[in-house]
Amino acid sequence: MAAVFALALLAPAVAACDSGSGDRAGETASAVPPPPTVTPRKGAVQTTGRGPELPEKGAWVGAWVKPQFHNATGRAAAWDDFNRAAGGQLAIAHMFHEWNEPFPAGTERAFQAQGKLQMISWQGTDTRSTVSGVYDNLIRQRAQDVKAFGVPVLLRYRWEMDRPNLAASMHSPEDYVAAWKHVRAIFTEVGATNAAWTWCPHADGFAEPERRAADYYPGDDQVDWLCTDVYPSPEWNSFSNRMDHFMAFAKKHPRPVVIGEFGLTQDGRPGQRAEWMREVGPYLKKHPQIKAVIYFAAKQTEKPLYDSTFGKDPESAAVFRELATDPYFNPPMPDLLASGAPSPARTE
Repeated sequence: MAAVFALALLAPAVAACDSGSGDRAGETASAVPPPPTVTPRKGAVQTTGRGPELPEKGAWVGAWVKPQFHNATGRAAAWDDFNRAAGGQLAIAHMFHEWNEPFPAGTERAFQAQGKLQMISWQGTDTRSTVSGVYDNLIRQRAQDVKAFGVPVLLRYRWEMDRPNLAASMHSPEDYVAAWKHVRAIFTEVGATNAAWTWCPHADGFAEPERRAADYYPGDDQVDWLCTDVYPSPEWNSFSNRMDHFMAFAKKHPRPVVIGEFGLTQDGRPGQRAEWMREVGPYLKKHPQIKAVIYFAAKQTEKPLYDSTFGKDPESAAVFRELATDPYFNPPMPDLLASGAPSPARTE
């Protein structure tokens, strides 16, 4: 199994768009408060009728996989190899796109041919320029293309907006929210209701108060899925430690949660990577508000260096495979042939 992971993931390549992992590997957290005590959300989880129908029970598992060849064929092949090594039951394929890059395109069509639910991460750009209207034609074209794609997708617009290295283009939480509302309004005007708007700060943005991640929230009327990215960091914060900070926020909002990225970006002491990974499955089962989780598999060959693949870590590979083949993480797939027409809000 480890050999298959290595074949699929160890080839050097340019990092996928602005994934943000190059920044996080070198970040060190300042003194942070302990995680809050979080009990799972008891209230109903509502959706807005946009995007995929929720599983009644369980959560989908997926991955973004760094390919050897950055084209549709190469991405689909890398994802398929990773999926087969993980037991062949992954449901979600993830793709990054820069602001000016057209989508959905060949990669999305390749994943659709594989029958996979998709999350599309769209980089965003300067918030004030966005609100000024200078990009309205570009935004409208993306909306029209997403609508024409037809199938339900998770659209993760400008993820990790709370990262310090994005401050110059985000300007302020208020500017970010204004840009979000501006772009989403154009998608609504065009009728691209098959896209579920997925709001995705970094989990560290809740653990580190100075990052003010919650201030970037556009509001329940603007968000279809909640999301966060979670990594152990050089301090090896546990998965539950990072997630509890975010879930304390999420439980106040009646939206499903997707973990947009998680991964083992540090080497750690012997067995530490697998130990961190073993906490993921039980935590997700404890919090049924979490409906999807997506692994970030990449070997970064330029500074800052990191390797979240399993090519040299068969123990963690086995833990991930166990999670990916657990019946809880294999609920029925949503209808991926639907037109994406709006429907009334629904609950579990």
